[in-house]
Amino acid sequence: MLDQIFDYLHFHLSIEASIVLLILILLEAVLSADNAIALAAIAQGLEDKKLERQALNIGLVFAYVLRITLLLTATEIQKFWQFELLGAVYLLWLVFQHFSSAETKDDHHHGPRFSSLWRAIPVIAFTDLAFSLDSVTTAIAVSQEKWLVLTGTTIGIITLRFMAGLFIRWLDEFENLEDAGYITVSLVGLRLLLKVVNDDFVPPEWVMITAIGLIFAWGFSKRTLIEVPQVEPEKSEVTK
Repeated sequence: MLDQIFDYLHFHLSIEASIVLLILILLEAVLSADNAIALAAIAQGLEDKKLERQALNIGLVFAYVLRITLLLTATEIQKFWQFELLGAVYLLWLVFQHFSSAETKDDHHHGPRFSSLWRAIPVIAFTDLAFSLDSVTTAIAVSQEKWLVLTGTTIGIITLRFMAGLFIRWLDEFENLEDAGYITVSLVGLRLLLKVVNDDFVPPEWVMITAIGLIFAWGFSKRTLIEVPQVEPEKSEVTK
């Protein structure tokens, strides 16, 4: 039974496989930065730190199942450009929803707001799936070994959860970070859209990574000013 499973997954452990696995993990980490900040911004819509963590944990469990399904059916899915079109429209809709929202008292736009945990979870899961439509091609191009791709994906989803947790904290510390995150989401959406129109129009991966790096640098460039309440010194009575 195990032999049959390993044969299906093309399980061959070697030094070369270890190197490919390391490359897949690094790709997941680099390409997940924009995904992580998008998920963090979505989770913040609950406006409760405990619910934010729960939404990320449960949402990414569902996202993991969807990613594995996508990887196992990638060969078939890639035949239908409609999936990439839907992913592009969904991501661009998230960006439009963010920048068209009313500015709050801090003069910034904010992502969607949720009245309950179970409204946020599907948005987190499907947002990750839309991002995965862009990265699945890269993962398969690096290795045709299914077990390697699945292992890289498993480690990638764990890394994504860790990074999203960091971004939730950083979103409160840096003024422009949320806007920067949604701008990178728009780049991924436009990239998917270009793939649908014509693969030749799609910019190379290094251009995307460089652009995302520059946008993130802007996002981290300005810290949020925290107003410290002024405490008037107590007046001491002078007795003669």
